[in-house]
Amino acid sequence: MLRGRSLSVTSLGGLPRWEAGLPVENLLLFEVSWEVTNKVGGIYTVIQTKAKTTADEWGDNYFLIGPYFEHNMKTQVEQCEPVNDAVRRAMDAMNKHGCQVRFGRWLIEGSPYVVLFDIGYSAWNLDKWKGDLWEACNIGIPYHDQEANDMLIFGSLTAWFLKEVTDHADGRHVIVQFHEWQAGIGLILSRARKLPIATVFTTHATLLGRYLCAANIDFYNHLDKFNIDKEAGERQIYHRYCMERASVHCAHVFTTVSEITAIEAEHMLKRKPDVVTPNGLNVKKFSAVHEFQNLHAMYKARIQEFVRGHFYGHLDFDLEKTLFLFIAGRYEFSNKGADIFLESLSRLNFLLRMHKSDVTVVVFFIMPAKTNNFNVETLKGQAVRKQLWDTAHSVKEKFGKKLYDALLRGEIPDMNNILDRDDQTIMKRAIFSTQRQSLPPVTTHNMIDDSTDPILSTIRRIGLFNSRTDRVKLILHPEFLSSTSPLLPMDYEEFVRGCHLGVFPSYYEPWGYTPAECTVMGIPSVTTNLSGFGCFMQEHVADPTAYGIYIVDRRFRSPDDSCNQLTQFLYGFCKQSRRQRIIQRNRTERLSDLLDWRYLGRYYQHARLLTLSRAFPEKFHMEPTSPPTTEGFKYPRPPSVPPSPSGSQASSPQSSDAEDDDEDERYDEEEEAERDRLNIKSPFSLSHVPRGKKKQHGEYKN
Repeated sequence: MLRGRSLSVTSLGGLPRWEAGLPVENLLLFEVSWEVTNKVGGIYTVIQTKAKTTADEWGDNYFLIGPYFEHNMKTQVEQCEPVNDAVRRAMDAMNKHGCQVRFGRWLIEGSPYVVLFDIGYSAWNLDKWKGDLWEACNIGIPYHDQEANDMLIFGSLTAWFLKEVTDHADGRHVIVQFHEWQAGIGLILSRARKLPIATVFTTHATLLGRYLCAANIDFYNHLDKFNIDKEAGERQIYHRYCMERASVHCAHVFTTVSEITAIEAEHMLKRKPDVVTPNGLNVKKFSAVHEFQNLHAMYKARIQEFVRGHFYGHLDFDLEKTLFLFIAGRYEFSNKGADIFLESLSRLNFLLRMHKSDVTVVVFFIMPAKTNNFNVETLKGQAVRKQLWDTAHSVKEKFGKKLYDALLRGEIPDMNNILDRDDQTIMKRAIFSTQRQSLPPVTTHNMIDDSTDPILSTIRRIGLFNSRTDRVKLILHPEFLSSTSPLLPMDYEEFVRGCHLGVFPSYYEPWGYTPAECTVMGIPSVTTNLSGFGCFMQEHVADPTAYGIYIVDRRFRSPDDSCNQLTQFLYGFCKQSRRQRIIQRNRTERLSDLLDWRYLGRYYQHARLLTLSRAFPEKFHMEPTSPPTTEGFKYPRPPSVPPSPSGSQASSPQSSDAEDDDEDERYDEEEEAERDRLNIKSPFSLSHVPRGKKKQHGEYKN
């Protein structure tokens, strides 16, 4: 534990708590990110979902720092006056000197305090602040890089604010966590000005790593061979890379989100992370207790309605034997694994046709791209579906009335006469309206770059055009889902719950929130051992496949071998019986406790304890211990035959009733669930770094 004015952590019901030696009231915690109240990517999800756990722990001593945007302020933030005297005086000082600083509560779970800086209002200081950055670390920013200029303004305002806070902190120690290079300038300037703060820098993905992977380079097998400066310069991001690397080396504690990104950061940024802080979710938000299976059925029915309209005239497959798969995220064709997914779907289509399977697979690509609008054929399909529904409903009403009248007269109606000629004419016209000369479209929108779009170009190459003989059907939906859409009126969470499998075979995925969200909603998913989520699951679950987490090996196999492995996963999933899928969803949902911030937040706690000991070594000392660990914590392989490809390969595409009955005898859900609940409570040690350990990076001294 920390000696002197001691601060220690104990585990109460699995949750770390600050003890009375130096209570939270004597500390101030700030988190700085460009994505506070400003949704850009995954960091927004990290901060938003973690806020409740952190706010519960730190109370009124926890603050988030981000940029001010008027539309976000109006819809997400409730303005109020700061209660903390140091924060209030810092804001007053900055506002008096020509800045515009806003304060309020972010309207998310936990309602954390936010401090927002108006970047445009302070842009007149840009040239002066460029000079300050050059004096601090010899980094220059090109005038044409608007994003980097905005980050300089944001970082300069952050450093100014932190100086004012520390000047009025009244003996409180200040811990500041900076997320990504966008917030890094604030850290660099704070350290250059020797502010008495403890700093943590967290990278969620390295700049250069993302660029290199997008260029289809064999990244992970050549990490130690890249000329970093040359690669960054060729991509015209050298100044950004320098900002990122300087931030890493200026921080007292450097963290990243996964083991795979830690390896990458050590080579790209030349510093090994001190702590790995996995990303979690506020699982309570998604929990549906035992209702998640019912929610799956309900939202699946809504997806089926869309499919009925989209494939009108070609609906010659059984929707009850149709599986819905999807991939979602930023449109990064190679990084997100859309390339290997499409190739595996072509091979899956061949296997299903060769084995004469009666299973149909409908695959959705939810990846935003530039479009003109919905295409006419897609909208027409939904209109035809609605017209058929209205026709069937009106005929049903007439049929019901005639049947009712006949029964009142004590007669059994003649079924040949109960539908008159007009009714038959109406139904025939409805049938004729469903005829179409073209195949169902593979995209729901008119794409601006149709001829060069990577997904559509690959679809043309592999020949999956939604023909009648194809057992795999494709639908590209190039915009994010919304409940107000006239085409597929569902929110993303509802859509995920209605699908059977999420497929995310990413090549570059420092964490991977999409498979994590699937897990907490009880939907199986495919990930890779190059994603942080996949590595995390391999570490904590003895047999991830049995729990609905299929992990494709993209690190130690060739692309073709990885594609074949993914194809086998998908084919094995198609061969499962309905009962096997239900068992698997039960197991998948139970893994959600692993991803709860109540448990993963302890890694952040450790990083903060560590940075206190490094920033204020004269006041805080740590005993020789190690970082947080879950050693001995691992979900065992279920005793029953797992509903996975390995357990299903020998059977026919549709398992028999006899197989289902056999599983009834070997599968006890309550017994498995109780065992998993005990496993999640396995001891978790929160530890620290050795006292007297040789300090690297001279920046540890304030």
